[in-house]
Amino acid sequence: MMGLTFINALVFGVQGNTLRALGKDTPLNQFLAGSAAGAIQCIICCPMELAKTRMQLQGTGEYKLKMKNYKNSLDCLIKIYRKEGLRGINRGMVSTFIRETPSFGFYFLTYDCMTRYLGCEAEDSYVIPKLLFSGGMSGIVSWLSTYPMDVIKSRLQADGVGGVTQYNGILDCVRKSYHDEGWRVFTRGLTSTLLRAFPVNAATFATVTVFLMYMRSEDNLRECEPGPVIQQPSSL
Repeated sequence: MMGLTFINALVFGVQGNTLRALGKDTPLNQFLAGSAAGAIQCIICCPMELAKTRMQLQGTGEYKLKMKNYKNSLDCLIKIYRKEGLRGINRGMVSTFIRETPSFGFYFLTYDCMTRYLGCEAEDSYVIPKLLFSGGMSGIVSWLSTYPMDVIKSRLQADGVGGVTQYNGILDCVRKSYHDEGWRVFTRGLTSTLLRAFPVNAATFATVTVFLMYMRSEDNLRECEPGPVIQQPSSL
């Protein structure tokens, strides 16, 4: 939970600063700013998802007879580092980068287009439902745009856990996955992911937007407040 909070703060911070650096708030710049945010957060996201994948594999399927090696996510990353070094910690980084960069571009682009189309203004009595809907749809579009790469990333990060490495890279993983399981393998788990994506991203975007609206209104009020009256010296 703490990791996700930090990642969201990083993503929205990078996106906002990149958008300001680009100058104009256009759909293209929204996509570019979102892509920049997605690319940068890979540094944190990739090790976190690696630990999550390894933790989930413990005691399940072909690994159910093996002793549980990891106590928690931090312990998992420490043990991977000791065994495989930095390369092990960053396993799946390229596939994560390929997934996250366009995904976050579409994420922020969709939200910008939806809020403009729905007319999400602070004075609108239906602004909260509109923000929730826009955020939920942004999450869905984001996942739809790169979900097959997420499948590949997860397989690469899980590869080698049982002691046997199956894949030599992204293209090899794509080829073998398609050969063994057909094209449906690239959409496996998509329905449950989308069902989760809508409420999570609806809440995330609505919370951030409402908070920014509140902070901007506070700033405007401070600017409108009269400053302290400066007493002029008496000419007597």
